[in-house]
Amino acid sequence: MQCPRCLNEDDSYFYLGSKGWMCRKCISFKRVLILEEQDKPIGIEPKDDCGEYVLRYPLTSLQQIVSDQCAKLVLENDILIEAICGAGKTELVFATIAKMLKMKKRVCFAISRRQVVLELHQRLANTFKEAKVVKVCQGFSDDLYGDIVVCTTHQCYRYYQYFDCLILDESDAFPYKGNDVLAGIVRTSCKGHMVYLTATIDNYLKQRIKDKSIVHLQLNARPHGYDLPVPKKIIAFKGILLGILIKWIYEHMEKPLIIFVPTIQISKQLYYFLHLFFKCDYVNSKSLNLDEKINRFRKNEYKLLIATTILERGVTIENVNICVFMADHKVFDEASLIQMSGRVGRTFKYPEGECLFLCTKQSEQVDECIKKSQKANANKMFVV
Repeated sequence: MQCPRCLNEDDSYFYLGSKGWMCRKCISFKRVLILEEQDKPIGIEPKDDCGEYVLRYPLTSLQQIVSDQCAKLVLENDILIEAICGAGKTELVFATIAKMLKMKKRVCFAISRRQVVLELHQRLANTFKEAKVVKVCQGFSDDLYGDIVVCTTHQCYRYYQYFDCLILDESDAFPYKGNDVLAGIVRTSCKGHMVYLTATIDNYLKQRIKDKSIVHLQLNARPHGYDLPVPKKIIAFKGILLGILIKWIYEHMEKPLIIFVPTIQISKQLYYFLHLFFKCDYVNSKSLNLDEKINRFRKNEYKLLIATTILERGVTIENVNICVFMADHKVFDEASLIQMSGRVGRTFKYPEGECLFLCTKQSEQVDECIKKSQKANANKMFVV
């Protein structure tokens, strides 16, 4: 037996109730009987002439090649676009989305985090002005159907076998990463092919590259042509690192600064210490007013923001410098360090910046992050 929603095949998770079989592995996703799972959502019919779009800036030659290849091959293949942070991953799939809409096919853009759903929804609505673009996430689930659905990966349970093309952004991000149930639910929401967008591929995608079950497109160049900022590393005792951090903040206060920390507790502790010297705030997964705090930071109401990994992906702050405090902590892996350092120098107006890793000891993931940035700068060509 296989669950048609999460693709579970473990017999221990199946339960035979009075009305039929159920899968207990995905019961939290408003579980229905397995035999009823075949009822697909009706939704709406895609509109005519909603595939036109306008880019904010033209694609570079390398971006154009990757964009064209994706749009050309997606009808017959799953696609992986591996692109460095700031390479314009979203823009690389606009041609694919347009092609699908012109063919009257249904498109989903699935993302792990609610904050990114809200931002991407606005971008897509501004780009595809004739299309109905809906956001489906916590607090926004009244209108479920549009030409383009932007949703958290959890919300894909509503769309069994519904989408003709599903674009999955940052599949190595929490809470999707390592979650077999979510992976199955996302996969079964799409009856066509999937496009994976990421700067840091996980073991699942590495295996698919190896067995040639996915088309791999790679891009190591940002559209403004500047190199990735290579993080600097300092190793010292924690007390000394605090002194170095304060000095670094004073030297860089002309720009917005994000200090990444590994845990919620450390985010609070560092805030109570730093607010004695600087006007600052902190955010983590428990912040009730997260959106408000980020908007205030964007408006330069304060220059210093302390954050956990909740801000490591999908959020662009112009002209920002980054420091990762205790970068050697076990909470941070190579992928998270790459994403945090990738917040620097993303825009045309501010293509450069600085990233500092403060460590208490030698760290393999820190060294690998630095090496990967250097390697990307040395090899900007794409690979198919």
